Amino acid sequence: MLLDSFMPLYHFNEVHSIRIHAPPDRIFRAIKALTLPEIRLAHILFWIRALPARLRGKRAARPIPAKPILEVAADSNFLLLGEETNRELVLGTIGQFWRLEGGEGISISNPQEFLAFDRPEYAKAALNFYIDRHHSVSWASLRTETRIYVPDPVTRRKFATYWRVIYPGSALLRRMWLRAIKRRAERELQTERYDSA
Repeated sequence: MLLDSFMPLYHFNEVHSIRIHAPPDRIFRAIKALTLPEIRLAHILFWIRALPARLRGKRAARPIPAKPILEVAADSNFLLLGEETNRELVLGTIGQFWRLEGGEGISISNPQEFLAFDRPEYAKAALNFYIDRHHSVSWASLRTETRIYVPDPVTRRKFATYWRVIYPGSALLRRMWLRAIKRRAERELQTERYDSA
């Protein structure tokens, strides 16, 4: 996997997968085109995540944009680290995620900066979507994995506390994200079949 190239070592991770009745090219397009409003409960989970900052008057609530998630991610310190068409894409970000206000994010402009970054008070996170092709042309498995690398033991303890608190919401969001991709890919395939009939 490309993910191994960008984060072979990590301290925290989560993995989720789903079977989708669509070919890899449809699934890949659905990953790239999916918008946040298509993910059930996303607005609630993002509202909860932003609550501490809003209570401190740091940030006003923003509406969830109806543009592809990958574009939204690029606007918030995520970088597309690598892509293999119809197979895998990897995003990366660097920050102090455990801080109540979300912490100071580090803007990175290319994959080499992500790989070289080594400030101990920050964590690096990488997220992928990986399409596992099967012998059947009618379905494939879509897997997403999130890995976090925290080089400093003190910072790692801070992140571990944060991880215990946010993991249930993070896992729910990942599962909802996969289901939304499945709905979009399968719906588009059904629409194409209907139109060609």
